[in-house]
Amino acid sequence: MSDSLPMFPLNTVLFPGMSVPLRVFEDRYRALVHHLLRVENPADRVFGSVGIREGYEIGEHGAQWLFRVGCRVKMTEVDAHADGTFELVAVGLDRIELERLDVSGAYPVGQVNPLAEHDVRVPDELARTARLTYELYRQALLEMDRAAPDETLPTDPAYLSWALAALAPLSIGQRQSLLEAEDADDRLHMVTDVLRAELRTMQVLPSLPATEIARTRWSPN
Repeated sequence: MSDSLPMFPLNTVLFPGMSVPLRVFEDRYRALVHHLLRVENPADRVFGSVGIREGYEIGEHGAQWLFRVGCRVKMTEVDAHADGTFELVAVGLDRIELERLDVSGAYPVGQVNPLAEHDVRVPDELARTARLTYELYRQALLEMDRAAPDETLPTDPAYLSWALAALAPLSIGQRQSLLEAEDADDRLHMVTDVLRAELRTMQVLPSLPATEIARTRWSPN
């Protein structure tokens, strides 16, 4: 059964467990926030987000072409400003697939289906390799005097795969591929390959800055 969700397309791809700050100033998304604030239980202040494949978050022609697989997101913090804008913090919950988007109302509303996570056994060696590769990448950043978040990585392989996806230097296409991966085994292989490729680039071209780590943070909430 599909569900109806307020939608906030973004020029990035969110992952379950990932915390992201959002500045809300366009009328349709301010209306979305007002709608969420009218929801009595804060745990139910949920919306959907999909990445924008082509187009913009704002303006008359915003969000012209969207990815179909996205994330259900919970608004966890909100600050209202005198000019009517908002600063939000939101945390990804789980994956969704967008069937259609209705933009005729005050804010976009999507018909979405939940996407189940395939429960597979992740080999311990794969999880260890992924952790080690990320640590080597983080140390390489520090040696280049670059910022490197000192995150406590989850032990559960599924959560580990999402955490590394959030921390790795990825293009929007790579982030979308990770979000669409059906299980933690595939994601850990994919993100480890990306980190290894980045390490090789940093070793060959040490004078160039590494790709900036995502500014979003992993959250266990």
